[in-house]
Amino acid sequence: MPHLIIQYTAQLDAETDMAKLCQTLSDTMLAAKHPDGQAVFPIGATRVLAFATTHAVIADGSGDYAYVYLNFRVAKGRRPEMIAQVGQSLLAATQAHFAEVFAKRPIGITLQIDEGHEVFNAVHNNLHPLFSKP
Repeated sequence: MPHLIIQYTAQLDAETDMAKLCQTLSDTMLAAKHPDGQAVFPIGATRVLAFATTHAVIADGSGDYAYVYLNFRVAKGRRPEMIAQVGQSLLAATQAHFAEVFAKRPIGITLQIDEGHEVFNAVHNNLHPLFSKP
């Protein structure tokens, strides 16, 4: 972890570059550093995934409303102020990405951060060695 899952209304695909947003948010997560310069998140565990909703009703359903929900899930063990700082950075990057869309249409953007208390957590990958320093 960290994993950032983005759910968004499908009409946004025609209005913005969601792949670019994913890269921007990944870069934002990886840029986060502790005061001692250590990375807050490991590269090999960082994920940003975006999914357009097939069906949605936003607000009263009477308009062409758009919505973006970002759920950022992190493992326990980081200081709350660090998570808040990363959250502010992610929100600022998301707001900047959607600034033109926001000026043209009704859109809601929500960022929620969950700190994991896993009942079960299994990981199987070979990504971490790709980013280990010799």
